[in-house]
Amino acid sequence: VAAGPRGDHVARDEEGARGHPASEPVRAHRAAEAVSAPVRIADGATVRLLRPGDRVDVIAAEESALGGDARVVARGARVTRVPEPPDAVTEGGALVVLSVPRATAARLAGASTTARLAVTLC
Repeated sequence: VAAGPRGDHVARDEEGARGHPASEPVRAHRAAEAVSAPVRIADGATVRLLRPGDRVDVIAAEESALGGDARVVARGARVTRVPEPPDAVTEGGALVVLSVPRATAARLAGASTTARLAVTLC
């Protein structure tokens, strides 16, 4: 194995990547890129008040014997969709789809596993 310049003198931009050339350009992901995040809000009646275009803060309330803590996990999230609940479902909250940055979507998903989520209109 020898290291050093190649003899064909192809310009670096025309040469592309060594090894496996990319057939399509790689799209750069921006940290603040908005994604759709389905979120189950504990109080279904609150969700019925929401409309697409509304802005909400999402609060996670930890449940514990001592009362638990509440923290804001998303600020100013835009409501993109409020799906109709299935007729058979009467408990368990209601679903809302929010447009949020990718990192916020991850925080929402994590918070929903350990806390009850609520929204406040902005």
